[in-house]
Amino acid sequence: MLGQLKAGEKGKIMDLGGADRLVRRRLMDLGITNGSEICIKCIMPFGGPVMVESCGQCVGIRRKEAFQIKIERVI
Repeated sequence: MLGQLKAGEKGKIMDLGGADRLVRRRLMDLGITNGSEICIKCIMPFGGPVMVESCGQCVGIRRKEAFQIKIERVI
């Protein structure tokens, strides 16, 4: 799950299907789709959002939504 990565770690998106429909649509509009490589830039404290970078864009995602996105770790 995307929410399990630490800051600086990378992953490849395997399935966006678990995320909320509107969040999934927004990510796909930004070019973040299945197969995209994603990097965790920052994790906000106290259960705040996760800042991720993919396709040259930084996006904030709720931590709850990040735990719904399936990824494969990239070393």
